[in-house]
Amino acid sequence: MEIINIPVQRVSNLQDAKARLEELTNTKINISEEGQIILQGDSASEFFLKDVVKAIGRGFDPKDAEILFKDDYSLEIVDLKDVCRNEKDLQRVRGRVIGEEGKMKTEIENATDSKLCIYGWTVGVIAPLDTMVYALKAIDKIMRGSQLTTIFNDLARYKKEILANRLLGK
Repeated sequence: MEIINIPVQRVSNLQDAKARLEELTNTKINISEEGQIILQGDSASEFFLKDVVKAIGRGFDPKDAEILFKDDYSLEIVDLKDVCRNEKDLQRVRGRVIGEEGKMKTEIENATDSKLCIYGWTVGVIAPLDTMVYALKAIDKIMRGSQLTTIFNDLARYKKEILANRLLGK
């Protein structure tokens, strides 16, 4: 049995995906109105389902979160409280991660084959294991205030490195 807490605002999203997730994992999901989620099933199913539920709780669409059932994908949650002292800082950093008209978020996703979700005080990242470090580097640089042109250049370089590593079988 695994217990997870998600924001109350995200309970309905999980409720909508509950039947499908239970069917895919042969697991029972109990959802309370307060956002406490209880997973019951075999340990392997609970292990993978736990990250899917966390991802939905952090703002991801359930269909995007389902990719975490693949064993070569992972979820990382970046806490913006590490660099944001107040709501004003949070808005600035969130705006930088998203970028003008979503350009930065899209560039990170395209370069690293990932999905990003900015929700509350966090940035959620779903990515293949071999590209997660690149997505996290880009987000860290954004949070620390690096020039956006530098980050765009880094992302282009990361994309080439990822492709080269995949071609070499690394």
